[in-house]
Amino acid sequence: MSVDHYENFPVASWLCPPALRPAVTAIYWFARTADDLADEGHALPLERIVALEAYRADLHSVARGLPPSPRWQRVFEPLAQAFRRHHLPLPLLEMLLDAFEQDLRQHRYPDRETLLLYCERSANPVGRLLLHLYGVRDTVSLEQSDAICTALQLINFWQDLSRDLPRDRLYLPLSDCQRHGLTIDQVMTKQDTPASRALLAELSDWARRLMLQGAPLATRLPGRAGWELRVVVQGGLRILDKITALQHNCLRQRPRLRAWDAPLLLWAALRMGASSAAATIPVQ
Repeated sequence: MSVDHYENFPVASWLCPPALRPAVTAIYWFARTADDLADEGHALPLERIVALEAYRADLHSVARGLPPSPRWQRVFEPLAQAFRRHHLPLPLLEMLLDAFEQDLRQHRYPDRETLLLYCERSANPVGRLLLHLYGVRDTVSLEQSDAICTALQLINFWQDLSRDLPRDRLYLPLSDCQRHGLTIDQVMTKQDTPASRALLAELSDWARRLMLQGAPLATRLPGRAGWELRVVVQGGLRILDKITALQHNCLRQRPRLRAWDAPLLLWAALRMGASSAAATIPVQ
């Protein structure tokens, strides 16, 4: 259900219908490559912004049916096929690029509202793209997908604090830090205190509520789509359980899923919403 540092994106797993795997893989590599342009290597911020602008130009080219530049041909040729076969919504892919560019310009978030606006660009388009591939368009499903994707993004933030802070990226809302009596310096220097643990406990509860708000979508989607989403939901909840097991000391420790978590995830997925089978969403 995950690959390396873009780990909350389900990548053409065995649960994904074979006919959709090329499109899912193409979307993944589009997002993963853009993420690398924004994060990996030793390029200066301005160089990264220029690269992402060129990347966006290639996206617009393939969306219009034109060939991409040779620079990212291996990314955009499969994506062009996905555009032709599935009529991918261009604005959703552009929103992902907006989020990667935002990461280069904004490293602090004053409150939860601004963080949620970031999640609307960085996470929610992924779920909507997958629902588009499955032919699911109704409002309730889209809203539940947004709740799941936002929860996954928030969980990833709390999970990756020990990695993001040394890169000067702070995704803890500053208003929440202030309310718990934490200064930016205390957080950036990873000072594990009762206040920091109380903050992470509160933020983890917020993410869990969002995940449970969206979870009914996984029991309403039929077939492989529903089962894949069940595992994704349980994976996010499992990370929150591991954060709790660490007593919310995420500033210095990074909880992660291990191979031995797989049976627990599958068991939890099996137990989700067995009584709601009659309310499934038709997948086109």
